[in-house]
Amino acid sequence: MSKIYHFEIFGLREEKYDWLDKHNIKNVKWNKLQPKSGFYLFIPQDVKLQSKYQKFEKITDIFPVNSVGIVTARDGLTIGWTENEIWNRIWNFARLEKELARQTYQLGKDARDWKVELAQKDLKESGLDKKNLTEILYRPFDVRYTYYTGKSRGFHCMPRGEVMQHLMKKNIALCVGRQSAVIGSDNYDIVFISENIVDLNLFRRGGEIVFPLYIYAAKNSKGIGTYSQMMLFEPEVKYKSKQPNIIPELFAELKENFKRKITPEEIFYYIYAVLYSNTYRTKYAEFLKIDFPRIPFTKDYNLFIRLGKLGKQLADLHLLKSKELENTISKFQGEGNNKVEKPKYEDEKVRINKTQYFDGIKEEVWQYQIGGYQVCAKWLKDRKERTLTLNEIRTYCKIVTALSKTIELQKEIDVYFENVEKTV
Repeated sequence: MSKIYHFEIFGLREEKYDWLDKHNIKNVKWNKLQPKSGFYLFIPQDVKLQSKYQKFEKITDIFPVNSVGIVTARDGLTIGWTENEIWNRIWNFARLEKELARQTYQLGKDARDWKVELAQKDLKESGLDKKNLTEILYRPFDVRYTYYTGKSRGFHCMPRGEVMQHLMKKNIALCVGRQSAVIGSDNYDIVFISENIVDLNLFRRGGEIVFPLYIYAAKNSKGIGTYSQMMLFEPEVKYKSKQPNIIPELFAELKENFKRKITPEEIFYYIYAVLYSNTYRTKYAEFLKIDFPRIPFTKDYNLFIRLGKLGKQLADLHLLKSKELENTISKFQGEGNNKVEKPKYEDEKVRINKTQYFDGIKEEVWQYQIGGYQVCAKWLKDRKERTLTLNEIRTYCKIVTALSKTIELQKEIDVYFENVEKTV
């Protein structure tokens, strides 16, 4: 069997040249590697830590029904700032002659899976019904509007109906990226939450996978609920309106450990807390870079519940629903037209133009990233040349406050996470 050895040095180019002048293949102190199945990485790994990590539950196994976010293929047409904007746009687009529609909305050439003709046909067949207007999580903290039919190769190129249909009802979803798409990053920050359907590019790092907490039953001709996407339950069973999108084995395992039943929400928020633990992110950084995260489940019920409560606090902050956001740490100051010109950060202020700014923003909040985006900067840059509405101003103040409290909560989560692995 072939043997694999590894060696690396870091430094300036001149230092590397000097090292090469003094060494050859025979006098280098090589490190022997033992690549493991799955990825067979030709770099050193902490084998003991890796073995421990591999025993944790993989996120894609916990939530069996999942998919990437929606591919619109034409964001400029399909995504709007308000319901009225998107409604007026689709109404006009559907009635224009094909080539005039292409020119009016600057749609360019048709793609393989998105064509003007098919998009118009989809809209007309949907009945142009306002009930199809819905919010979409476009970027972290950036909820916009779209018209959703769920039909592939229609108004949306790939609407991911098998998953997104469940987010058209009361639900919540975990959005997690796969870090293998990252180049030159040591930080794991590709985790967020949504109550709405989700765009593919929620994160800048190769998209995300969306894991809804609940799966709603579709009614067949006999009125029996069916779950065509999942094989978790016996097909003869008559289902209620929804079922948790969590494998039954996990419920059984936790019940055995805690000697009591655990709810889907308690599992969901526990996971959210773990994924926001900086201790977890740092300790398992080399594994989080190459695959979806794995979750260590504590056997200590009180610890499980405590982390779950912190995860719920985080979720409410990220959904901008927390009561803690009623009094924001940032205020909008100055006289002017509220137009975003060139956002600039200085002295704990974010200026949107020469006379107006948001105050009370600490450096760590301004720099905070989710999904590869510097949230405070990204949100404003996406609104460059727009005049902020009163609601948008309030939203930005809430975002700043939510990020500040997220940083505080992460520190508290770390304190508890230190004890998780002692009780796995």
